[in-house]
Amino acid sequence: MTSSTPSATTPRVAADSGAVPPTPTAPARGGTGRSPGRIAWLRFRRDPTGLVSAVVVVLFFVAGVAAPLIARVYGKDPYTTYGQNGTGLLNEFGFPIRPNGGISGDFWFGVEPQLGRDVFTLLLYGIRNSLLIATVTTVLVTLLGIVVGVTAGYMGGRIDGFVGRVIDILLAFPSTLFFIAFWPVMISIFVSPEENTPTWLTVVSLISVMTAFGWAPIARLLRGEVLALREREFVESAKVTGASPARIIFRELLPNLWTPILIQATLALPMYVTTEAALAFLGVGLSDPTPDWGVMIQRGAQVYQNDITYMLFPGLSMVVFVIAFNLLGDSVRDALDPKTRR
Repeated sequence: MTSSTPSATTPRVAADSGAVPPTPTAPARGGTGRSPGRIAWLRFRRDPTGLVSAVVVVLFFVAGVAAPLIARVYGKDPYTTYGQNGTGLLNEFGFPIRPNGGISGDFWFGVEPQLGRDVFTLLLYGIRNSLLIATVTTVLVTLLGIVVGVTAGYMGGRIDGFVGRVIDILLAFPSTLFFIAFWPVMISIFVSPEENTPTWLTVVSLISVMTAFGWAPIARLLRGEVLALREREFVESAKVTGASPARIIFRELLPNLWTPILIQATLALPMYVTTEAALAFLGVGLSDPTPDWGVMIQRGAQVYQNDITYMLFPGLSMVVFVIAFNLLGDSVRDALDPKTRR
């Protein structure tokens, strides 16, 4: 006689209940599920365009931060007029004697026409100054846009109406023309016409003006996002439990707004790079002898018919940076929100 007792390793199932033994599931890798940030990072790593763009952008920032060190190792600086202090660099008309803008082993990117300054160190310090202004402006614009947009969207009522009208007015301004018109007025408040404007004041004024008129787009975007989120169940639940407005904003709303915030910030920085360069090119903002992308392009526009090499390096480097950062912004957007992938 055989025993009908089930094996100890076989799950007991009641035949008359129709129950089915549970199917074992494989444990998640690492024991835990992937966070949204890790998922976005994995998506970004699979995008070769985004990775290449990130490397290019990082190289530009490293070159800007390390500009003094690189210049010291290189043995040149952006202010010494090597062409006027020595012979064999410029001809009697002030243009480089050697072909291709005077490129040589001593001057990797050649020398500047007329003054004979080193183009390589001018470009390094120009990258440093342009990225400094654009980065600080982007951070301030983003922070101000977050504060105004989230506050207006959450509070609603008259505050939202007032902020909405201010945003509409700011967006209606032609910003570049307004910068050109407002710049002399702002500078004259601090410096008399007979005095030279200090570089630090020029930088602070540039950042202040661009911040004051640049926060409106991100504020309008976040205001709309908050208006939609504040009616969601998790916000209503937080209100029922007695959570303060500050706790609701920081614990419930902001974690759901990081995606549009990061996307807007990555798209805003190259815009401010080109804006600052355009203002310098038009004579509003940084000026010679302060190294800057816009200043170098302005100077190159005066001599390009006789020597286009000087204009080539700042123009090409700015185009490469702006394209790389725009592509990086697109990759970040696709990684954070795959529904937007084209």
